[in-house]
Amino acid sequence: MPLKQCLVTGARGMLGTDLCPVFATRYEVIATDVEDLDISDIAAVMAAFEQFRPVIVVHLAAATDVDHCEENPDTAFRVNTIGTQNVALACQRYDAQLVHLSTLAVFDGEKPTAYTEFDTPNPQSWYSKSKYQAELMVRQHLHQHYIVRAGWMFGGGREDKKFVAKVLELARQRDRLTVVNDKFGSPIYTVDLARGILRLLETRVYGTYHMVNIGPPASRYEVAQHILDMAGIASCQLVPASSAEFPLPAPRPRMEAGRNYQLELRGWDWMRPWPDALREYIMETLLPGLSSSEVEARE
Repeated sequence: MPLKQCLVTGARGMLGTDLCPVFATRYEVIATDVEDLDISDIAAVMAAFEQFRPVIVVHLAAATDVDHCEENPDTAFRVNTIGTQNVALACQRYDAQLVHLSTLAVFDGEKPTAYTEFDTPNPQSWYSKSKYQAELMVRQHLHQHYIVRAGWMFGGGREDKKFVAKVLELARQRDRLTVVNDKFGSPIYTVDLARGILRLLETRVYGTYHMVNIGPPASRYEVAQHILDMAGIASCQLVPASSAEFPLPAPRPRMEAGRNYQLELRGWDWMRPWPDALREYIMETLLPGLSSSEVEARE
């Protein structure tokens, strides 16, 4: 029996890189990115659905540079909101289930503890506003949907240019590294997120879900300390700092941590603690890929 077709947008991003191989175990994956499919073009989206007739769509494509979105809100809304509406409308027309990746940044960050799915969003940046409006578009147009809010993602292996790989790189080059300690979030390994989304699809229980690796809210400083400890880097001193020392165009929530409340209440204990996931990523993916010169520098 041929596999059902799953269309993935944003397939060459950090999450898509890990999600496509995971989904290929159950589906025929049609991987698209901006070069293949402009989600802001409704005609192009409908044509792609007419061609591929997917039964599942995992919508990862988005404008994710928060500061660029702050300075270019039209781009944020064209890609994140209108693009998502186009995908939702195509799913409606072609009777496809939709997984839409959202963000815990839809909350204002004023809550002292991690956010659940039952807290009220109050986005503060243009990026988070465009992502929240995208959620509303999905709910408006489509019953067969899963909205998955993710946290501080890490993954991507040798193509990783985000926090984990950057901390490793800088810590091998410097004897001091300054990291903010007043912003809190929930790390999530892209491999774990991909597996969690696949399991969620099997439930056919539509709705909004938070999906992060479990554990109390962590600061960037705390995550960086774990990275250095796991990598065995003792030559670099971490220095805590206030985010006020690093002004950025877009506001960041103080609290961007999530609790997988829906999964907890339903007894779906899928996600492991973030330090365990982080250790696996560092030890099995990042460090084995280092060149000999980089290993010598680390030691």
